[in-house]
Amino acid sequence: MVRSSFIVVSDDQLLIQKAHQFGMVNNCTVKVMTPAEWDAQQKTTGEVPSLVPGSSQEASSPMAKVLPFPGTAGFGGGSDARRAVSTIDQLESVAIENAISAFKGNLTEAAKALGIGRATLYRKVKAYNLDPSQARKKKAA
Repeated sequence: MVRSSFIVVSDDQLLIQKAHQFGMVNNCTVKVMTPAEWDAQQKTTGEVPSLVPGSSQEASSPMAKVLPFPGTAGFGGGSDARRAVSTIDQLESVAIENAISAFKGNLTEAAKALGIGRATLYRKVKAYNLDPSQARKKKAA
């Protein structure tokens, strides 16, 4: 069994306390760092290999999802922050495309997985100009 863990970078004691409570309830390991400690670790190591956005370096948890922290590469901090931030429509479009691909073009199953109605999914597919037949063709190939 894989044990989840997360790092909290904050000076807010209430947030830290809530994170510890969450960790106890959900059997997670919680590591707390202040922003200064986080910055110092970043400067000393150059980067933190175990905190690569979207993956985990640990062999015991190959499916772990790691979210980037503000100010790190992949978060969108810095001078080009506006370009790195996606709009909700872009995120929704990608989520719908992923669901359609995962269910090989079956829009009914994709809608169930997304937690929306089938008619809503059809409307969004049309609005975002998505082509579910591409996912069906991949299935046949």
